[in-house]
Amino acid sequence: MTDEHDARTVDFLFEMGLLKRYKRTGWVIAGVATPESIADHSHRTAITAAVIASMEGADPQRSAFLSLFHDTQESRVSDIPHIGKRYLKAAPNEEVTADQTSGMPAELAEMIGAAVGEYEAKESAEAVCAKDADKLECLIQAVEYQEQGTDTRAWIETSMASLKTAAAKRLAEAALEASSLRWMHQARESKPEL
Repeated sequence: MTDEHDARTVDFLFEMGLLKRYKRTGWVIAGVATPESIADHSHRTAITAAVIASMEGADPQRSAFLSLFHDTQESRVSDIPHIGKRYLKAAPNEEVTADQTSGMPAELAEMIGAAVGEYEAKESAEAVCAKDADKLECLIQAVEYQEQGTDTRAWIETSMASLKTAAAKRLAEAALEASSLRWMHQARESKPEL
């Protein structure tokens, strides 16, 4: 027979699987035919957070960890578009997380809750880097969608304006000057002889 704590933990993991299916609604509004999922966004956000934190002298592992949990509440409240937030009052992310982790082993629920709380407080260097990673990832995704013909200027401008760290601002400027496939062309040109 399954332990109740293990059952609740597995329920949480199944719930997190919804993030792979839920699309980012801002991109749906923009007219992107096949928009990224919330999980897609969270994955690159975590990598971006590690990069920014490393450049800023913060703990890259902690920043990436915070980013992994930054949108987990959207399995319950969905990805409310920016315009929708003007009209809706969503529960605080910490409250949603507490409900999601209810019945799990206390130390596990506390670990997840602490990560969400730290991210939402935006007081630690790692949380600031994680928040910037969320915005920078959005900007990078907007550049990619813009290259595919979708007008994403508003997302680029909003994301750029909300960046706090010097590293994120530099990376955003570089992203705006680059092609999303420049890395591939450079890799092709620098192919070692076999």
